[in-house]
Amino acid sequence: MKYLRSISRANSFMVFIIALALLYSCDRKASPQTVDKEKIKIDSIAQVKKAEEEKEKMRPRTAADITLTKELIYDKYTLEDRYKYKDTFRVFQWDKIKERLAYIENFQREHNNYGLVANYKHKNGEAPTVANFKRNAYKRVSDTLGTERYQSAPLYKVGETKVPTIYGRDGSLVKLLSSDTLNMVRIKGLTNIEGEWDIPKRYIKAIGDTASFKHIVVVDVTNQNICALEHKDNNWIIRSMNPSTTGKHNPPYGMETPVGIYLLQEQKPKMFYYADGTTNIAGYAPWASRFTNGAYIHGVPTNDPKAKIIEYSWTLGTTPRSHMCVRNASSHAKFVYDWIKPFSSLVIVIN
Repeated sequence: MKYLRSISRANSFMVFIIALALLYSCDRKASPQTVDKEKIKIDSIAQVKKAEEEKEKMRPRTAADITLTKELIYDKYTLEDRYKYKDTFRVFQWDKIKERLAYIENFQREHNNYGLVANYKHKNGEAPTVANFKRNAYKRVSDTLGTERYQSAPLYKVGETKVPTIYGRDGSLVKLLSSDTLNMVRIKGLTNIEGEWDIPKRYIKAIGDTASFKHIVVVDVTNQNICALEHKDNNWIIRSMNPSTTGKHNPPYGMETPVGIYLLQEQKPKMFYYADGTTNIAGYAPWASRFTNGAYIHGVPTNDPKAKIIEYSWTLGTTPRSHMCVRNASSHAKFVYDWIKPFSSLVIVIN
């Protein structure tokens, strides 16, 4: 019996020890207040991280943020990033191109009601003379910034409607700050024009607020080359890299391809052109895409309006020699013609 009582006491002691251990274990578990504090801490970290991500998302893009990937769609006559030309080298100026792409990304992140400055061949009326004009080497009226009156639109200081101050080049992209039905439309320049201006409504074509510019063609007037880039999945993809020939300063007819950023405006399967100083058709250029004034990206021009398309010319990628246009191999001009679309693609001209 004593032995059994000893076992019973021992069992009771063990039960007591186990209960004490369980109680201690329960005390070691986090209290509801501790759990809440941990949850609050985790939520706070998540909120800070989200805020940092939003801040990073809204930060203005720079050239360093632009990533270029080479995935060519058109692969004829392809140039290297750096290539030999005569006794020197030419390049694709990717750093400068990245700067322009970052700028385009930045203004597209804003809510913009886009408009286009349009006055091809004075279709919307010859612009009035600006206050302080001069005549250039072509004997044409131009403003203090060098923009010609020909095929441009008059820009007035806000609230002043008597005499325009400068000209807005055809093909320039703007933000509409007022209704485009008003006699004078308030605009903010996005490309080629700085600041806010008033412009007669006949020179503005509304594009809307849903435009997205994901197809870009870059023309380099210094290196005489051209490339096509597509924005996809937060990345810029290089689609072609080719030789080109740009406009030459050659009064009274030949003009340089103007540096700037332009909205593609129209396309023609054949762009017929006149012999200098006449109204006689001298030939045509195939697959022409117009971006400002009479400047087209097109194929090799012919010297006969009835001639077959010429695919390539030894002059491509050499020196400027056109009348403002950008010459390409005709198959590359066809690629560009099919790939970009009017009012939703941009042409960047760099020097």
